Amino acid sequence: MGFVVGLTGGIASGKTTVANLFHHEFGIDLVDADVVARDVVEVGSEGLNALAQHFGRDILQTDGALDRAALRARIFANDEEKQWVNNLLHPMIRQQMQQRLNASTSPYTLLVVPLLIENGLQSMADRVLVVDVEADTQIYRTMTRDGVPEQQVRSILKAQVDRDTRLMHADDVIDNNTDNAQLLPQVTQLHQKYLALCGKNR
Repeated sequence: MGFVVGLTGGIASGKTTVANLFHHEFGIDLVDADVVARDVVEVGSEGLNALAQHFGRDILQTDGALDRAALRARIFANDEEKQWVNNLLHPMIRQQMQQRLNASTSPYTLLVVPLLIENGLQSMADRVLVVDVEADTQIYRTMTRDGVPEQQVRSILKAQVDRDTRLMHADDVIDNNTDNAQLLPQVTQLHQKYLALCGKNR
């Protein structure tokens, strides 16, 4: 496996925008935890079959796909069930991410994990890159993007590690408090740095 950069950040920090810049501008492969998490419970998967066996078919939609809202409702107020689901899916997700990292062909790979620090996955990366943004900006962006009330956004923020903790784990930081035009110069600089670190400077 080659050089891996773990990309993380709080809600509405701009992780996806940053990851896409690395990918589209420089051809860097992305391994996205959210995509992997969807794949391990797709129709016919071991993960979905185990969930259906445990919770019954009422967590499935008519087409056999996972009904995420129904599953969320079942585990929302039940810590034991939530833990059971995490114990089932987290090892599957981690194994699948590892396989995709191994299959990457770009000079280095971005491992995009929103809860990298919360789930203790820093060990999967050689460096941690944090997309940093102020809490007020996160709240405004999430309310605007998702049409949700401020209180809901604040409770999401509470469930994530705080900004200071995230920055404490960072090897590199991208400041995304301004507009997107400021991102490419930062990404370009880090791209050169990562090429040098993985011995592929060109």
